[in-house]
Amino acid sequence: MLSVARLAPRNAIIISLKRLNSNLASRMYTDPQYATRPAVTTTPQDLTPQQKASLDSALRVDQAGEVAANYIYMGQMFILGHDRRTRPLLQEMWDQEKKHLLVMDKLQLQHRIRPTILTEVAKVAGFGLGAVTALMGKEAAMACTEAVETVIGEHYDDQLVEMESLPHDHPSVPLLKEVVKEFRDDELEHLDTAVENFSQQAPAHALLSSVIGAGCKVAIELCKRM
Repeated sequence: MLSVARLAPRNAIIISLKRLNSNLASRMYTDPQYATRPAVTTTPQDLTPQQKASLDSALRVDQAGEVAANYIYMGQMFILGHDRRTRPLLQEMWDQEKKHLLVMDKLQLQHRIRPTILTEVAKVAGFGLGAVTALMGKEAAMACTEAVETVIGEHYDDQLVEMESLPHDHPSVPLLKEVVKEFRDDELEHLDTAVENFSQQAPAHALLSSVIGAGCKVAIELCKRM
């Protein structure tokens, strides 16, 4: 685990340098000047059933994940919002998750994806996880972030591989891949922040991380199918 802590700052620097040299893909969905571009208003019409199922599953899971993430931070802020040192850290990460959800909601409408029926469950479970880990202390709250973002980072990497099967001649597909890359880097940045703020000093860190990580993986599989 110490090796992760040593690597974290270097990963953060790499991510920051990448961002300095590129425009954020999500801006296409948040800046009104791009609102009528085909890349953000249309969806491929010539997908095979397998490609359509893959796209539906990916965006359904991602949207549900951003809903859960927002409620995790809501629960943590409910408990730790009074802490002058922790509040800014949580707020910064939460603000990024709010943007992620905004973009995922637009992607869901653009590609005509039905959201998961588990959305309300994601809200309750997310708030509960955030609040309970925050009650265990600041370190446990950060351990929650570390565990969740570890799974989500791997999940986004898997999605990028799966998206190679989508037709890249439609403008929405390359943009979608760039959005996923951007959000993956955001999540890895959150992981770095958690490690730098003593997530690994949480009580029963290994057990806590294993339980939360396993729960995230189960949730991903359920949302793919429901």
